[in-house]
Amino acid sequence: MRRGKPQEPLRFDQVWRRAAGRLREAGLSFGHGASNAQDEAAWMLIHALGWPLMDSFAAFDALQERAVPPDAVARFNALIDQRIASRKPAAYLLGEAWLQGVRFIVDERVIVPRSFIAELLATGLDPWLHRSPARIADICTGSGCLAILAAMRWPDAGVLGADLAADALGVAGANVALHGVADRVRLLQSDLLDALPLPATPDQGYDLMLCNPPYVNAQSMQALPQEYRHEPELALAGGEDGMDLVRRLLRTAGVHLAPRGVLVVEIGNEREHFEAAFPGLPVAWLSTSAGDDAVFLVEAADLRSAA
Repeated sequence: MRRGKPQEPLRFDQVWRRAAGRLREAGLSFGHGASNAQDEAAWMLIHALGWPLMDSFAAFDALQERAVPPDAVARFNALIDQRIASRKPAAYLLGEAWLQGVRFIVDERVIVPRSFIAELLATGLDPWLHRSPARIADICTGSGCLAILAAMRWPDAGVLGADLAADALGVAGANVALHGVADRVRLLQSDLLDALPLPATPDQGYDLMLCNPPYVNAQSMQALPQEYRHEPELALAGGEDGMDLVRRLLRTAGVHLAPRGVLVVEIGNEREHFEAAFPGLPVAWLSTSAGDDAVFLVEAADLRSAA
């Protein structure tokens, strides 16, 4: 009996494009590390192959003709099947998320890292900082991504990452260990600022405070795609107008900041609700890839005056 010709391995572009088409046809929602079906399928395929993600994307055109071993195809197809059947974000299926080219461990104890504040840490905050920050706080730290990125950006600073959820702090601790910053990033369980000790003197306050709080308003929570419902509701829901935690934060942040410290807060699509809630508060809106109304900065002196 004659044996048939051995089947040639599939190429990267064949496997990738076929899967991207399946993701599009399934009507999935994206935004947890990839903004569209093509990017998400590429990320998942590179992960299944065990290739370094950032290097692979940097040389993406050169990958197209590379052969994909049958076992990697099988792993990848299983991931695609699971993504479509469960509607879980790809980051949860892969156990990782990437922010500003840095890998973070994630699971369903935390929301998938995607803060626009991360974009600002490189240089976007420099005009507002009167010195290199010595003390930084990341409130609602979740996976610890912003605290860790801040520690990388300012290696001489001490960083606090605070979160109400003990489960989230477990993930943050894993990421602190992953990036070797345990000597500079301290984690604290706290309901916003409630457990933070007051500075002994004003100069010992935080030079920079970051916060990506739950800010999704009640109406928007009801309309969230299924992918977002796999994330902890505690980390998303901000009350009727989305401003419940922002109100609490702004009432108390001033006393924790150094005299020339600044608070940076992400509020997504809630600028209209923010301005209705805080009509007299002078803030600066910072430019990110989401536009000029997703992140604001307020100075310590203005917070103290408002309080």
